[in-house]
Amino acid sequence: MGVDSGLPDFRGDTGFWRAYPLYQRLGISFVDAANPEHFEHDPAFGWGFYGHRTNLYRATVPHAGFALLRDWAARYGLDLFVATSNVDGQFQKAGFPEQAVLEFHGSIHHLQCTGPCCDRIWDNREAFRIDEETMRADHVPLCPRCGRAARPNILMFGDYAWIGDRTQRQQEHFRQFLSRHLGRRITVVELGAGTAIPTVRAASERIGSLSGARVIRINPREPQIRQPHLSLPCGAVEGLSGIERMLRLAAT
Repeated sequence: MGVDSGLPDFRGDTGFWRAYPLYQRLGISFVDAANPEHFEHDPAFGWGFYGHRTNLYRATVPHAGFALLRDWAARYGLDLFVATSNVDGQFQKAGFPEQAVLEFHGSIHHLQCTGPCCDRIWDNREAFRIDEETMRADHVPLCPRCGRAARPNILMFGDYAWIGDRTQRQQEHFRQFLSRHLGRRITVVELGAGTAIPTVRAASERIGSLSGARVIRINPREPQIRQPHLSLPCGAVEGLSGIERMLRLAAT
């Protein structure tokens, strides 16, 4: 979903290295960079990656597809909920209400203690300058309670210290949303959810197995889905814009 807003595609090492060529020279993959051990042993290097991403996500303007989704909900009087594996906060930035968003893997816009010394999560209000020759941050945020390095409240690879309380509350909101619509018609618009990290894809298929549910899978690389669900082998903006054209034609 974020790629059409100009955000880098981290799918596979090639996409990651295209966005961060220094890591290719160092032989560091996305899995290596997104490792909580950096915050234990070299937090300035860990924040080089996540600080850069923080700056990037703050500067990015959500593309027109976000507005289309919100417009459909308003136009047709639909209840709507977002479930995303992205950590960039683009749905909230595009105007989706906080209580209607589930971020499976957390958010870069919230911090926690590396330890952690407690279950506290707080807003990421840090400003970072990144030396892109070394991918090191100019400073390391600290836990206000114990003074240890802070880290993003994101579920990373091999992560045993992630505080998932905020995501668990979001998951409860999502369960309540699904319960309200049990037995009713429901449409899942799935955007770019791949098989490498299948969190969203699995959720779509689980909901799609319910009576009266349909999945529209929009994916330029892995669009396959069984009937009666719909497969659109394209990017987010192209797929959403195509649906909008069909809705307009059907209304005429």
